[in-house]
Amino acid sequence: MIMDCEKYVGKCVCGKEHTLETKLVVVESGAIANFEKYMAEVGLADKKRAVVYDSVIYKLTEGKHVKADQEIVLEAQGLRAEDVIIEDMMAKMDKDIEVIVAYGAGTIMDFGRYPAFKLGIPFVAIPTLASSDGFTANICSAILNGQKKSTAMCAPVLVVTDLDIIKGAPARLVASGINDILSKYISVVDWKISKIVADEYFCPMVCDLAEEALVIMREAADKYAATGVADHEAMTMAQMKSGLTMQLLNHSRAASGAEHLMAHLVEMHPPRFEGAEGIHGECVGVGTFACVKKYHELASKGTPRAKAFEPLTDEWITEKFGEKLAAGIIRENSADVLGTFDSDRIVEHWDEIKELIDAIPSAEEMETLYKGCGCKYLPEHVGIRPELAEEMLTISAAIRNRLTLVRMMRVLDFE
Repeated sequence: MIMDCEKYVGKCVCGKEHTLETKLVVVESGAIANFEKYMAEVGLADKKRAVVYDSVIYKLTEGKHVKADQEIVLEAQGLRAEDVIIEDMMAKMDKDIEVIVAYGAGTIMDFGRYPAFKLGIPFVAIPTLASSDGFTANICSAILNGQKKSTAMCAPVLVVTDLDIIKGAPARLVASGINDILSKYISVVDWKISKIVADEYFCPMVCDLAEEALVIMREAADKYAATGVADHEAMTMAQMKSGLTMQLLNHSRAASGAEHLMAHLVEMHPPRFEGAEGIHGECVGVGTFACVKKYHELASKGTPRAKAFEPLTDEWITEKFGEKLAAGIIRENSADVLGTFDSDRIVEHWDEIKELIDAIPSAEEMETLYKGCGCKYLPEHVGIRPELAEEMLTISAAIRNRLTLVRMMRVLDFE
């Protein structure tokens, strides 16, 4: 299957002119054999290229490597997307490299995306699994200046996904990919609520694309839970469509809401969460399930009363995040989005908000699906103590100054 990216480009009903760096997305069996043909189609066949792998993927894909002027194989053990590590790799690159090919999973993509952005050259992605939706995104989710950040950089011009490779992914990573797309149940609702109460920019076309990805993945997940057979093509296409929403918006709003902040919380290891550990989709699954339960709980209550906005105090932030992380979190919340609109608007539109929440599957339905797919979805599944389940939503909401229903709870009183 080849995705027609051009249909999303141009003047939109939202009033913006959408663009995409990604010209071609290929998801098919044997795609690697045609890699040079696809490179030619996007005008990159004759460019001097560096191909980046990690040591595990390099060995696993032996016999399916692509032509390279320079091969860079990074030690997989302990590898993480961090500016100092990526820049160390960049220092070892040939100076006349014209295109970077990232061959691997999510972390390796940032070892293509970051240097391509810094050097102003194209980037090509060869995913080896579909465990997250970052492959067609222009968002670099890396540790920058010591803090985990999602930063707009560049997207791949070409994405070539060989289903024969994808099919070899372990069940844990298949489940992680399912989790990452099912999270759109929350991220899309958070975005719609923010449009209603704070008049945040909203694009119906991009929202439809995110929901299309969700529908594709939900159908594939239901089939997987019932039969144990993974529809890798459908699952991968769902990931690719979700990733395109980030390019079209130049941020992750459609794909990432309150639920995604759980992944950042786990990676940052603030006090009391030091033992947390899990791959991206697993942590997102925990965040999604926590939000599903909380949102339905809020909708079951009466209409709340609005409370006056009070900024997070430096003392609260330092207590929850520790001295090492506090400065960055304080900066992130210095212009708190909660202070930019009247919280009475949430109350005024509570019936509309409840309708949106009612469309989210119940916690019981989600739990059955998660279990059927072998997904992680409870705090203890990623090393978070169960007694922190309630507080982890409040703490994670402070990591990013983005309007979500979890963040709005600070200005609502349900008593």
